[in-house]
Amino acid sequence: MPVHILNHPLIQHKITLLRDKRTGTKDFRELVAEIAALMAYEASRDLPVEDIEVQTPICTTIGKTLGGKKLALVPILRAGLGMVAGIERLIPAAKIGHIGMYRNEKTLEPVEYFCKMPADLAEREIFLLDPMLATGGSAIAAIGALLKRGAKLGSIKFLCLVSAPEGIEALSSHYPEVRIYTASIDQHLNEHGYIVPGLGDAGDRFFGTI
Repeated sequence: MPVHILNHPLIQHKITLLRDKRTGTKDFRELVAEIAALMAYEASRDLPVEDIEVQTPICTTIGKTLGGKKLALVPILRAGLGMVAGIERLIPAAKIGHIGMYRNEKTLEPVEYFCKMPADLAEREIFLLDPMLATGGSAIAAIGALLKRGAKLGSIKFLCLVSAPEGIEALSSHYPEVRIYTASIDQHLNEHGYIVPGLGDAGDRFFGTI
């Protein structure tokens, strides 16, 4: 599985601010959106383009416009919602699906409770969004849900802010075709399944429900 570590200085700076427990809800939300937008810039680098003729104030010229498959943003609820706004500002024509997952705190296994996708999902490139790749269980389950609804495996990219080696290994073993984009591969998971050093519970910090 290709893993892309996005180590741009702006991303790394903002990730450090995101990790800081003193960062409040408002700033946390803004940072998540900003980092997601910067990550999407890299993740969308290979989107196909096609020529189009435009009239400038000076003359007619040929420019480039997005072509081929269109994009779908699919956040894993609830924390993944925080990444949508930043990417949507870059690619406002993207359709948005939702997958609701929560982690059973005893088994650490994901439980799906909601899934709503664009009707033409099979025709779209998909950015699957979740701030954290910890055990990999939610990502694996979400990809399975996408495939059941017609998504093509080679069209799925998984974008996360921070990841654990255990999650990368789990996702790689299940779906080696899915490309991972992450701003950091952290040290490990602790006994509770949280990423170390991580950034805490991204959903609680984003929504202010700590």
